[in-house]
Amino acid sequence: PKTDIVFLKVHKSASSTVMNILFRFGETHNLSFAFPTGGGYQLYYPHHFLARFVQGFSPRSPRRFNILCHHMRFLQPEVQKVVPSSAVYFSILRNPVQLMESSFVYYKGASAFSRVRSLEEFLSQPYRYYNPASGDRHYARNLMTFDFGFNPDGDVSPKRVQLMLKAIEASFDFLLISEYFDESMVLLKEMLCWDLDSVVSFPLNTRDSSTKAPLPDSVVEKLKAWNRLDWEIYTHFNRTFWERIDRAIGRERMGREVRALRERQAELARTCLQGTGSVAPKDIKDSSLRPLQHGGARILGYNLKQGLDPELERTCRRLVTPELQYSRILYKKQFPPQP
Repeated sequence: PKTDIVFLKVHKSASSTVMNILFRFGETHNLSFAFPTGGGYQLYYPHHFLARFVQGFSPRSPRRFNILCHHMRFLQPEVQKVVPSSAVYFSILRNPVQLMESSFVYYKGASAFSRVRSLEEFLSQPYRYYNPASGDRHYARNLMTFDFGFNPDGDVSPKRVQLMLKAIEASFDFLLISEYFDESMVLLKEMLCWDLDSVVSFPLNTRDSSTKAPLPDSVVEKLKAWNRLDWEIYTHFNRTFWERIDRAIGRERMGREVRALRERQAELARTCLQGTGSVAPKDIKDSSLRPLQHGGARILGYNLKQGLDPELERTCRRLVTPELQYSRILYKKQFPPQP
């Protein structure tokens, strides 16, 4: 199994669920994480990543960390200073239309969104609300482009787009697609030589459907045009994702593997969870399992069954521990507080 991993955690694209998979794998195999200094949750995002943002990094000691997966704005030469040269690089993408809708609800306080009631209103005159010079502009335009380290207001000429896609391909071994999450997990397992249980997950940091509404076609087209760079990244890597599956796994075996993954997840849900799935924040009984609530979104969580045997309880708890709490647990384990 591959144990040196760089995961670029792209905002609002099921990346918290992937992070939980990496946290569990790292904890099980006693791997080290490149944590933000002081145990924060982001590597000085939205600044471009620098090696010195990592706790325990020193230019004089060649210490390398196994897993880098906290939010960052990608800058490969700096990333290479903190992980082994053998590291596998991957990320996950989401359809930019849904991504922006999610971002709008989650980052309602961002300067570009704070004065509008709806996405339609924003898109009717985006430059009235969007300021390319504001420090939080990326939440409102080409968020994936920004996370990959490029300019979200950059030129969209075919030549420029090709250069960006080539640069991403040169840096990353593969990109997952959140709309095909189960297929992505099978591909991840294949690329990292992991077993099925290592890529099992319950969806984390997802929001209650009460805040979701279907978007009219006119808005969808405007969203694609406004997030043109993201759209180019997404459509290109969505295509290569399926090409890779055909090459590496084949559709027939992929179908079998996805069924096995879903069966295992359903079995774990029956074993671990009260009820069948996620619950609203107010209904989460154990406060240590309550996810951070942000913006206008209601982020769902889980309740564990009572009376599980200790080993099983531990497995189940790790599957539903929200990102911030899990990050804190692992940070304390890696950097025990000095008495």
